[in-house]
Formats: sequence, C-alpha cells, structure tokens
Amino acid sequence: MLLALTERQEELWWGAIIGGFVVIAAVVALLTLLVIFVRTIEERVTTIKATLEAASANTADTALIGQTADGVEGVLNEGLQHHLFLGRVLEKVRS
Repeated sequence: MLLALTERQEELWWGAIIGGFVVIAAVVALLTLLVIFVRTIEERVTTIKATLEAASANTADTALIGQTADGVEGVLNEGLQHHLFLGRVLEKVRS
C-alpha cells in the first residue's frame, strides 16, 4: 500500500536529502584537508629528521678538536722558534 505524501512532507524529505548531501560533502572536504595536512607534516618531519642526522654526522668528530688544537699550537710554537732563530742569525749576518 503506497501512501501519498503531502506537499509539505515531500519538501521536508527533499530538504533532509539535500542537507545530508551537504553534510557528506563537508565531511569529505574536511577529511581531504586533514589528509593533505598530515602528508605535509610527514614530509617536513622527514626533512627535519634528515637535517638532524646530518648535523649529528657533522659533529661526530668533535672529540678531535682538542687534539687538532694541540697540534696547531705545536706548529705555531715551532714556527715561532724558527722565526726567532732566523732573526738572530740575520742580525749576526748583517753585522
């Protein structure tokens, strides 16, 4: 048995159907934005992780800085000794 809807009931049904489609479209749009934002965050986290690993690799040999400084200081002292020696020798040669 088929019941006939009044014009007002039919308008309400169409309003509910259209409203449902609007809600579904809004949910799809928001979920799409969420997926895009999550992908962007994921890519940036990967980039930051790679940068931090590179920084870690760059500073892995900092323990050698002290040894290098001692070596440089030794070379500078040796150069100073040569400079002083040559200065004394040149003074004697000029005299």
